[in-house]
Amino acid sequence: MDTPYPKPITPTQTRIGWIGIGVMGSAMASRLLSAGYSVTVYARTPSKASQLQSQGAHLANSPFDVAKTSDLVFTMLGHPADVRQIVLDNENGLLAGLNPGGVMVDTTSSHPALAREIFAAAREKNCWSVDAPVSGGDIGAREGKLAILAGGDGGVVKWLSPLFDVMGRVTYVGNAGCGQSCKIANQITVGANLVGLSEGLVFAEKAGLDVRQWLEAAREGAAGSMVMELFGERMIGRDFRPGGFAEYMVKDLGMGVDVVEPESDKVVVLPGAALSKQLFSGMVANGNGKLGTQGLITVIERINSKTHDRCHNMARVRR
Repeated sequence: MDTPYPKPITPTQTRIGWIGIGVMGSAMASRLLSAGYSVTVYARTPSKASQLQSQGAHLANSPFDVAKTSDLVFTMLGHPADVRQIVLDNENGLLAGLNPGGVMVDTTSSHPALAREIFAAAREKNCWSVDAPVSGGDIGAREGKLAILAGGDGGVVKWLSPLFDVMGRVTYVGNAGCGQSCKIANQITVGANLVGLSEGLVFAEKAGLDVRQWLEAAREGAAGSMVMELFGERMIGRDFRPGGFAEYMVKDLGMGVDVVEPESDKVVVLPGAALSKQLFSGMVANGNGKLGTQGLITVIERINSKTHDRCHNMARVRR
């Protein structure tokens, strides 16, 4: 079978696998369960699957077992190295278990070259892969309002649309790897917005303004953004619970700033992204890599000789 989409996707017919059930992955898988789909999950720490199991998810012992019992498998992992290990570098891994005609969808923020490598390996097995990283944070994942940036075969992406519609809005952006390139560009923009929002809040407070009043005023003008909507109140309230870890932003920005692909003759100079990466790296160096990206404001505060009680911050994180 050249393409999977002659068989329609429906809750009664389609078996879904899910690998990676952290903050984002768990929320996305939960939405599919709520929509009536059968979902089998794999977690390195099985206890993390308890909430999804209470919704009806099945727990598998390995990525291989997830793939073997699924028509299509989603992954939401931390780093490209995790994706490689789960998908390619393990004889008991996902691709080894995927049945001919099966589809894997990697929603991890990963590397474009790895996405192309996985696509080629999947085609050798008469399977398909789609790189479909997402943007919108934990709120977008829970509410089904993620921006899904899909690369791969356009027909396969269209076939997957009933599932993407449960999680958010999908945009097909081109061949394999293009979804990941789109996400890197997205993160470059998000990083710059987080720097600007952090500096705006610190400046407003130093100037003696009511920061919530400033936020309400600014969101109606050109400074208003989705970053402001998602993170403005969280920054003011010292709520640094992660939708995405700060250390992952270092990884994402690094793929734009540091990595040069051998087959590309294009050189892109990104001074703003380099600065954003440096500031997020400062968060990691301060021991805050597992905080949400909105915690970037703590770096700007440190630069301005302002600190908050770390215990208070971490108490908010653990709630």
